[in-house]
Amino acid sequence: MPEEVTLTIDGKKITAKIGQSILEAAEENGVYIPHLCALQELHSTGACRVCMVRIDGRYSASCTQPVSDGLQVEVESDELLEIRKMIVEMLFAEGNHFCPCCEKSGNCELQALAYRLGIDSVRFPYQFPQREVDAEHPDVFIDHNRCILCGRCVEASRNADHKTALEFIGRGKNKRLAVTGIVDLDRADKAVSVCPVGAILLKRQAFQVPLGQRRFDHEPIGAEVESRNPEVRTP
Repeated sequence: MPEEVTLTIDGKKITAKIGQSILEAAEENGVYIPHLCALQELHSTGACRVCMVRIDGRYSASCTQPVSDGLQVEVESDELLEIRKMIVEMLFAEGNHFCPCCEKSGNCELQALAYRLGIDSVRFPYQFPQREVDAEHPDVFIDHNRCILCGRCVEASRNADHKTALEFIGRGKNKRLAVTGIVDLDRADKAVSVCPVGAILLKRQAFQVPLGQRRFDHEPIGAEVESRNPEVRTP
């Protein structure tokens, strides 16, 4: 049984390990695929669909699709760019994201991805949902206005922290994150630190990182992946 396979990404052959997802194999070879829910140390669920690619002519989330020998994967195309832009725009329209006054600005993956994709406005009508901020926990607050239901924190709570402190409740437009075990949620938990937006934040630490020193102040999201491949030029 071979331990490696060969596949093609945008016309370039790469080698990947058996068991890797297409997203993991691409990143290991310096190819950035935009994504929001996937995180290397967590189980991928394909929740956000931003990492959509074409595999042998069919669309699939690259974070959940395992590699196999001979796959033809298309990552960059006008059609795929448009799909990603639409998904990100819908995430902005469905929540209440006030980037200029958000503590996570400059460190927010959703904001950084919008910049990378060239989004300067949203084509969809804003929903302006009535959502609350849950400040019951002594060290952590949850701002439901910013939650994009990516599932990172739920996965981290279950599989990294080995707790059930965070879960999703409700369905459809009523689906939301809930603290189901407030005594079990600790400020040092992995679940608290993996949020890609500003939905889960520690209290008493607001705006401690000054402008110019935040994660995406100088380089776009994905630059650290593309630095592994000198042939790729970050837009």
